[in-house]
Amino acid sequence: MNSYVLFFTALIPIVWLMVSLGVLKLPSHLTCAITLFITILLAVLVWKMPFTQAMGATFEGFALAIWPIIIVIIAAVFTYNLSIYTGSMEVIVKIMTGITTDKRILVLILAWGFGGFLEATAGFGTAVAIPASIMASLGFNPVVAAIICLIANTTPTAFGAIGLPVTTLAQVTGLNPITLGYAVSVQLAGLIIIAPLVLVMLTGRSIKAAKGVVLISLASGLSFAIPQVLIARYMGPALPALLGSIICIIVTIVMAKLFYKETASESEHVSLKEGLIAWMPFILILLFVLLTSSLFPGIEKSISSIKTVLTIYTGPGAKPYSFLWIANPGTMIILATFLGGLIQGAKFKQILKVLLNTCKQMTVSIITILAIVALAKVMSYSGMIASIAVVIVAVTGSFYPIIAPVMGALATFVTGSDTSANILFGPLQVQVANNLHMSPYWLAAANTGGATAGKMISPQSIAVAAAATGIVGSEGKILKATLKFCLAYVLILGLIVYFGAQLFGT
Repeated sequence: MNSYVLFFTALIPIVWLMVSLGVLKLPSHLTCAITLFITILLAVLVWKMPFTQAMGATFEGFALAIWPIIIVIIAAVFTYNLSIYTGSMEVIVKIMTGITTDKRILVLILAWGFGGFLEATAGFGTAVAIPASIMASLGFNPVVAAIICLIANTTPTAFGAIGLPVTTLAQVTGLNPITLGYAVSVQLAGLIIIAPLVLVMLTGRSIKAAKGVVLISLASGLSFAIPQVLIARYMGPALPALLGSIICIIVTIVMAKLFYKETASESEHVSLKEGLIAWMPFILILLFVLLTSSLFPGIEKSISSIKTVLTIYTGPGAKPYSFLWIANPGTMIILATFLGGLIQGAKFKQILKVLLNTCKQMTVSIITILAIVALAKVMSYSGMIASIAVVIVAVTGSFYPIIAPVMGALATFVTGSDTSANILFGPLQVQVANNLHMSPYWLAAANTGGATAGKMISPQSIAVAAAATGIVGSEGKILKATLKFCLAYVLILGLIVYFGAQLFGT
């Protein structure tokens, strides 16, 4: 069959996904389930994939979706929900807002640092909703607060929910997660450094607004970017955003205390003990993830041996699938949150109830993720991804790296998720890289970087921001503002990817 015919046929599930979500506004779980059915049908009828292999690919997708993707998502949202239940989130917010009354510095602390921390630990809208609602209550223009939080919630999403987008991308592409995470961190470093300055200028609605806070803005960016690159390079994708955001918050607060003493707020004082107890689940998450990382090879090796290995898909390119029961961030987060909740005074039965309610809350998301991971597996194993890649390479040639981030941005705009964007187009980026004899790590990383850009214009993210700031109905105004920044972001990233492609090894 003609390669262009195969190309357009292979695009049918992707186009349907975009039209049904973006134009028809169908529920995500319904449209993804329909897309999975269409994908299986095309794989069997057009690419002649045996039905049993199509089912095997589907069930392998379900397995990957459940463990570790869904377990990590449930764990992350569980931690946030418990912090609301115990009141610890209220204490954390009180600490943050007691630093300064200078709105520009508050933006650095709340939207950038704290927003990055929430994205690193929970994701799923919390990093936009909480800072935006706090800022609106502190007297920020609600539309401006929404725009600022959406733009701030871009680069941190690459390593959000304890590195889930990168670890998932590594699993669906077969790439090494540490090398992949390092490539992502390198591509985003420059954008992370300049982001706080952009946020400050947005706060004052002019370039002049940066006057007097350039130093603290650059420090806020550098203290996030440098640790993130180093942690990604030597420790893997679980901790870059978590540790980067914590260091960023500490550096920004210390500088605010040292150089902006006159702006200190008169808010209620929080004792060191209260603060530590409020942060306890997050401290334990950091500790548990650190202890089970490559920093402690003995522990990592022993818990990694607790696994079940199954061969689910049996067609060409099949590999056994491993369920790592303990050595995954989801298990660590749940254990840390239970222990943290007990230290905060919650009873085991109460904590368990919060976990069960979180599972119920995530039902729709679970169905969506099951379907989208499965369809990506079917597209990859059947050869549909390869059919798309062949034509893209023929049309764009060596200039493809410039548009690689656009693919990720488009996928996040539709799905609202960096992880889903990586599942959807990650294998395609790797296939194109192999066809162009470029580093698959570099182009796969470009998909993640582009996906972070799409986050600020995603309808789901905008809806969350509008609801959090009490301006439902202003979504069009917010989109118009964030779209300009998204286009600039993708253009800069495309140039970074293009010129860096020759430097990053094949």
